[in-house]
Amino acid sequence: MATVAGCAKDNDIDVSGGVGITATRSACPAVAVPLHTGDITLFDPATSRDASAIDVVAAITNVTPVCNDASEKVYQLASFDVIATRRDAGPARSVTLPYYGTVLQGGTAVVAKRLGNVVVTFPEGQTRGTGRGQASAYVDRAAATLPADIQERITRRRKAGDQDAAIDPLSQPEVRAAVQRASFELLIGFQLTQEQLEYNVRR
Repeated sequence: MATVAGCAKDNDIDVSGGVGITATRSACPAVAVPLHTGDITLFDPATSRDASAIDVVAAITNVTPVCNDASEKVYQLASFDVIATRRDAGPARSVTLPYYGTVLQGGTAVVAKRLGNVVVTFPEGQTRGTGRGQASAYVDRAAATLPADIQERITRRRKAGDQDAAIDPLSQPEVRAAVQRASFELLIGFQLTQEQLEYNVRR
């Protein structure tokens, strides 16, 4: 989040004549796939965990966010592909996989969670299948906007010799807390059972 820049833009700090911090923020939620939930393994028989029993392995990829922040309700849409392989290249087959889209505020507070299903289709005679899904989030612009005094402290023009020129405003607890409160994420992953999650963690 901290970089050195030569000139100021909106939400940036002008560092002409000194060293400063560039802080560029957006009201749009960041989009990410949490660790251990971006892939899923199905077994046949379902109770086995032997490598020879792996039936289908699928992964979320190509996550593409599109955000509309033109109104008071910021809308973030994220499309993604699911790429899967199956053990046997047999008849055409479809597999339905559950996934979630969770809106997180400040890195810890769940604001909303929606469940969905993505259908992966395997053509006849092929071991590779594909599917496509979407997740979305609405965020209040006011909640995702930093208070004016915090914005001023982060983006205020600083020059060499100023008393606070060498101080990173984001190192100050009240500034850091305000940035965290105004930060939202849209997290996308497979809706795993506890056993499936443990399998991913151990793998």
